[in-house]
Amino acid sequence: MAGKKREIQLQAVINNQSLWDEMMQNKGLTVIDVYQAWCGPCKAMQTLFRKLKNELNEDELLHFAVAEADSIVSLQPFRDKCEPVFLFSVNGTIVAKIQGANAPLVNQKIITLVNEERKIAAGEMVRPQYHEIAFVDSDSEDAGEPSYESIDQIYTIVIIKPDAVTARKVQEIKEKIIKAGFVIEAEDKKPLTEEQAKHFYSQIVDQPDFEDFVSFMTRNLSYILVVSQGKEKQPYWDDSEVNSETESKEPWDEQEEMAKPLRMKSKSLQQYLEIQQISQFCDVEENITNTKFIEVLIPDFKKIRGIKFEKILALLRPALFNERTEDVLNKVQDEGFKILLQRQIVLSEEEAKTLCKEYENKDYFGSVIENMTSGPSLALVLVRENGLGYWKQLIGPSNVEEAKEYLPESLCAQFAIEGLPINQLYGSDSLEDAEREIQYFFPPQHTVALIKPHVTQEQREDIMKLIKETGFDITQMKEIFLTEEEAEKIYFKIKGKEFYKDVLDVLAEGTSLVMILTKWNAVLDWRRLMGPTDPEEARLLSPDSIRAQFGKNILQNAVHGASTMEEAMETIGKMFEDFIPENLEEN
Repeated sequence: MAGKKREIQLQAVINNQSLWDEMMQNKGLTVIDVYQAWCGPCKAMQTLFRKLKNELNEDELLHFAVAEADSIVSLQPFRDKCEPVFLFSVNGTIVAKIQGANAPLVNQKIITLVNEERKIAAGEMVRPQYHEIAFVDSDSEDAGEPSYESIDQIYTIVIIKPDAVTARKVQEIKEKIIKAGFVIEAEDKKPLTEEQAKHFYSQIVDQPDFEDFVSFMTRNLSYILVVSQGKEKQPYWDDSEVNSETESKEPWDEQEEMAKPLRMKSKSLQQYLEIQQISQFCDVEENITNTKFIEVLIPDFKKIRGIKFEKILALLRPALFNERTEDVLNKVQDEGFKILLQRQIVLSEEEAKTLCKEYENKDYFGSVIENMTSGPSLALVLVRENGLGYWKQLIGPSNVEEAKEYLPESLCAQFAIEGLPINQLYGSDSLEDAEREIQYFFPPQHTVALIKPHVTQEQREDIMKLIKETGFDITQMKEIFLTEEEAEKIYFKIKGKEFYKDVLDVLAEGTSLVMILTKWNAVLDWRRLMGPTDPEEARLLSPDSIRAQFGKNILQNAVHGASTMEEAMETIGKMFEDFIPENLEEN
């Protein structure tokens, strides 16, 4: 029966407030795995719990439960966390909390508390005066501040304008918004449709140049952010945090400032952007409570809001790559990760030492480095909701002995290689490390892509969705009518061919969309995604390719791309004269 407490294996399932209140009546120790609905309980710890249950043999004193934070009011501070949390309740009082799947620490805490309960029952000790653990947000800098919750979530939409996207201001703006205490609930990078532009900018519809403005917004890339005010009523920041060379203050200015009761004042996002002198790059609509307004711009907003898709670097060390690659990749995908990029790489000694730094004080460090440089490793870029924390939990401890004893279901234990003491899987330690490592092992490359005039607006959107899903970043874009002169900048290699006039006729049917696409191995991957030149052949040999899905014939085949990196860079230089490549792949 739904909603009723039941036992699966050794853990009671707690999925509403009444079951939580009932569980808190338990006598003895209850170990509670607090989990998020998106990832489920920490499976890696269940073997440890079963082992302790059998060894301690305390049915009356020791209980285990899993509690879904999303469904229980008392657990609200634990929502939206990517790291597992274990609570320890003694006779209804939460006496301890452990964050992360730290098996040795959890093991010791359970044994200590059970032994205390045994001594108390035998009259050998007096029950300690436990200090109950308060449920506060571990991310909060000041746990003493009261928390606020409103019935209606209030959102702000920020559209970073095309000129700012081209000038690569997006990351700077996002970082400032986050630093000010706001939360980015959803984001998307795309040209607005005519409907979206008229919807968002309806307040200026009477201006004489409105249609030209709409045309500009639909032909160039914008960056859309949906922002909330976070857990507090309003974010706070210091007025002194101004993004400019602040003028020196006179003494009387400082006295006036000191007379103010608080230097930290709550302001709207629009005011903050103005203080930071970046409001000219953004258009802002505040105080939105109706998500239908947002869904015009981001149709699946309700589904994706608050979801944090994180990219990480993972690595299969040489021995594991040589013996069980397919098994590992299947497991990775079964756990909900998408493999964006992968490549074989033979590590240098310096690279191996960097990736194995945590073992440098171990006796076996030399043999580890020797193994790491003995053959190819497999580097992967993985993406998943809360991917960083989930991957850490999945692979388990850094050494095999600990994994086998405490977390036998972890990948470290499952894919251990005889004679090798360390975890044969590597993962980034932080999102900052992940970004740096991905950049190093998968240096970006640019290519040029063209969507031809016969492709409908709906098909364009489908193609751009495919481009993003395949891991490309649309770095720059413009919609343009390709005259013969403009077409030559893209098709210069075939200008003398007898069919070139037919190509020009197809391009003359309307406007084309020209893009710079960026990712590792971009030229080859874009050609693979396009498929064979003839759509009929593409439907036979590569049915999921763009040309198979949207091409009509060999001329109206939906898309075009450069054949080599040299051709791509020459075309980009001609079509996007102000574009300056960053961190380009050298080969």
